Amino acid sequence: MKAVRPLALLLLLAAACDRLPSRPKTAFVGDSALSYTRQQVAFGPRVPGTPQAERAGDWIVSMMKTRADTVIQQRWTHRTAEGKDVPLRNILARYKPNAPQRILYITHWDTRPMADNDPVLGNRNTPIIGANDGAAGVGLFVALGDALKKTPPNIGVDLLFVDGEDYGKSFDEPWADVLMGSRYFAEHLPSADYKPVFGVLWDMIGDKDLNIMQEGNSMRQAPEVVTRVWQKAADMGYDKFFIGRAGYDVTDDHVPLLKQGLRVIDVIDLDYGPLGADGAADPNYHHTTQDTIDKISARSLQVVGDVALGIISDF
Repeated sequence: MKAVRPLALLLLLAAACDRLPSRPKTAFVGDSALSYTRQQVAFGPRVPGTPQAERAGDWIVSMMKTRADTVIQQRWTHRTAEGKDVPLRNILARYKPNAPQRILYITHWDTRPMADNDPVLGNRNTPIIGANDGAAGVGLFVALGDALKKTPPNIGVDLLFVDGEDYGKSFDEPWADVLMGSRYFAEHLPSADYKPVFGVLWDMIGDKDLNIMQEGNSMRQAPEVVTRVWQKAADMGYDKFFIGRAGYDVTDDHVPLLKQGLRVIDVIDLDYGPLGADGAADPNYHHTTQDTIDKISARSLQVVGDVALGIISDF
């Protein structure tokens, strides 16, 4: 994803990790989410078109088939700007699939084929392992699946794992080889009248130094959804981590869905790493070979999981 920093970024809480609560607020289990994240990372880089990606995708399907009411796979082949054919797969796990009123949650499960932000120049053509940028969202969703299987929701819930978010080099429009899964889903919705009440994209949410600000496109195009999510976090005592200030504008998987008329926001912590004096991560592990499992916290996953499950439980 591509981020644009706002002109003025206020100082954030540098020691947020140390103040993460140890007690969950819902039936979500952060330790389980971390375990599932670790299992995704164990497949290696999940770059579309590789054997590791195929195995990781099969694992997601298998895990969700034992948790959701139904699992749908969208498979297609994408022709890249360079003329390469890349196989891609979205995975949609559905709860109460016939319920007309629905919530859509999205995460991406692929990883970037190049560590283009790595401080070591020689690493920049190396695929990232994507512990936070890919695996953490998967871990969150599988653990949500555990909770929703145990206590079925009162509303229809769709957990969408999209592929090909991070494949290409440029996130500028016209998008060529990025956001491929969300663009495909936006063009191939589950039904002609599919319109969830709202949607939330959960991306890069496992950072030990958790600080999630309000993403710019979300604030402008679906402010009521931002309010819903941040209010739930505040009600749970998590307002130190869901910070009620404008953050980056991020080109991410919510953008094609917003263009399709769906009310979808991005919950993302792009300041991935220990926070410096200016409130930004220093160093930032985003799109580097340092995006590894030791940077992920079960406590951060617990915070985000509590909020995600709490929103569903309000219905």
